[in-house]
Amino acid sequence: EVQLVESGGGLVPAGGSLRLSCAASGFTSDDYAIGWFRQAPGKEREGISCISSADGITHYADSVKDRFTISSDNAKNTVYLQMNSLKPEDTAVYYCAASLRSCPGYYHGIHYWGKGTLVTVSS
Repeated sequence: EVQLVESGGGLVPAGGSLRLSCAASGFTSDDYAIGWFRQAPGKEREGISCISSADGITHYADSVKDRFTISSDNAKNTVYLQMNSLKPEDTAVYYCAASLRSCPGYYHGIHYWGKGTLVTVSS
């Protein structure tokens, strides 16, 4: 059974940094993509980043490009999202998500979701 477990959320002042982690288990294929969505109250869920396991291709939404960096540690089966220069509008529940599609097609074919971790950026 595929499981995705997020960690690293918390409260941070504007301009600060956080690193989110997603521990993945249960995959029977090495060809997949893992990344992150976020959802603020009253807003649509937004896909923000992904990384493909096969070729390492990454993608970022314009809202986080140049501030967030996605990376993976295959030995630990973990994907990270380094978030720098955080803004109050980054406040949301961040969800790790996995797809059997490659990045960036990932956003249109999510198969597995984590339970989310809350990031709050104070002004």
